Amino acid sequence: MTYCVGMVLSKGLVLMSDTRTNSGVDNISVFRKMFSWQVPGERMISVMTAGNLATTQAVVSKLEERTKQPGERDTTLLNGPTMFTVATEIGKLLRQTISEVQDANSTTNRFTASIILAGQIAGMEPRLFMIYPEGNFIEASSDTPFFQIGETKYGRPILIRGYDADMSIEDAVKLLMVSFDSTLKANLSVGLPLDLMVIGKDDFAPTHKRRVNQGDVYFETISSNWGDALRSAFQSLPGYSLDSQ
Repeated sequence: MTYCVGMVLSKGLVLMSDTRTNSGVDNISVFRKMFSWQVPGERMISVMTAGNLATTQAVVSKLEERTKQPGERDTTLLNGPTMFTVATEIGKLLRQTISEVQDANSTTNRFTASIILAGQIAGMEPRLFMIYPEGNFIEASSDTPFFQIGETKYGRPILIRGYDADMSIEDAVKLLMVSFDSTLKANLSVGLPLDLMVIGKDDFAPTHKRRVNQGDVYFETISSNWGDALRSAFQSLPGYSLDSQ
């Protein structure tokens, strides 16, 4: 399992993913799930993946190959005229790869995978998409300004209560840190290190990148202080009386 979040703000895009992959409690590995490509001054595109590891790695490898073979085929990431076009092509590639994996294994079992696509092309607004295993996708909007894939349920309430489109990038990062801390505390299939990327509006390059490792001072401070704040808030709530009707 994994946990990835992509968020749209008025100031740009903020992305975070964990790196844990496990096939049982005794077989846990670290694999990067956030990948990015850029054309300086023209476009910045990033994807985050969740699901069957072999499938998602195959999709990312195919995307990477296309960027290194200009002129031989549509590179999609580097030449797609809009983010919608990029999302369409990645969706087709994901569906095709899942089909190939299933056929190669002669099984009806579903090799599921999903992708969050984020980025901006010059002259257009930053955009965020959720791409499903079937290849179809939806785009973030004012009603749904962030997407999650993987183990979503533990961190979602934090995002719903804390998100504001006009919040600062720094506050958005802090909000994601709390969301991930809540998820890590509740589910062993999500774990450190965490990858963080900020794509500022019209920057067309990573504004900020960071890997949060075990022992990271800021993340540990957030975790400790959030726990204290929750206990304090709980104690401040009105007491319940067993005599109440």
